[in-house]
Amino acid sequence: MVNFTIEQLRGAMDRPKNVRNMAVIAHVDHGKTTLTDSLLARAGFIAAHQAGDKCAMDTRKDEQEKGITIKSTAVSLLYEVDPKILPASHQKEESHEYIVNLIDSPGHVDFSSEVTAALRVADGALVVVDSVSGVCVQTETVLRQALGERIKPVLMINKIDRCVFETQLQPEELYQSLRSVVERFNVLVATYSDDTMGDIMVDPTLCNVAFGSGLHRWGFTLRRFAKMYADKFGVSEDKMLTKLWGNNFYNPETKKWYKTQEENCVRGFNKFVVEPLYKVLHSTKLKIKPSC
Repeated sequence: MVNFTIEQLRGAMDRPKNVRNMAVIAHVDHGKTTLTDSLLARAGFIAAHQAGDKCAMDTRKDEQEKGITIKSTAVSLLYEVDPKILPASHQKEESHEYIVNLIDSPGHVDFSSEVTAALRVADGALVVVDSVSGVCVQTETVLRQALGERIKPVLMINKIDRCVFETQLQPEELYQSLRSVVERFNVLVATYSDDTMGDIMVDPTLCNVAFGSGLHRWGFTLRRFAKMYADKFGVSEDKMLTKLWGNNFYNPETKKWYKTQEENCVRGFNKFVVEPLYKVLHSTKLKIKPSC
């Protein structure tokens, strides 16, 4: 998301095919509203230090008093897409600016009707899952609602900082925990979807799974790291992407990849994603507070 003017937003509205409605859904307290606040801060709606504390999408007095979302709230953001990541058929388009109408919906089971209302006007659903709590009961409920409305989901695994500072997982433990979340999510997708929706399973190598911390305003997909390492290894970005998830192990001494964990080998995800991430988080430990 980028800072934008009213004129830019109004100009983008003249291109209806570049408008997307995205509903943010999740179990209660998994970080939907905080994540939305971070996107608003990135777009310049609120100050960066207010993200996570202001709860700008909770506009009602009772929402602010109780600290929960009761009614779905929408906001329009302008998103500039890198033409390089678009399909060839879209790269020649006149504009790569997209309006994203972000709809923050409640997570509490008592307000499920608000989730349904949000999904019925949405083109896609961003399902937020706490990295420590994992897929919970209401996650299953809102995902079932989305699939019932024939909405394709993408997954955001939130509060990764909790795995570092609270549960203090080692890199391999973190990978296994994240893989478990993805697998559990896909089990629900397979259970509640039908064949006419096509293949809507999520996979980090397809970049429909993101990892991050809404409270601390950072997140990534594996493509971000694949871009960083592709030139170093002299391979294509797509090939590097496949090395960063699953049973792909790297030997720093021989600089070779293996499908099984041989001696001195480290899982690619742990070596090239988790280890740098841990170094950054530990270097800023005194400046941040763990997500709650």
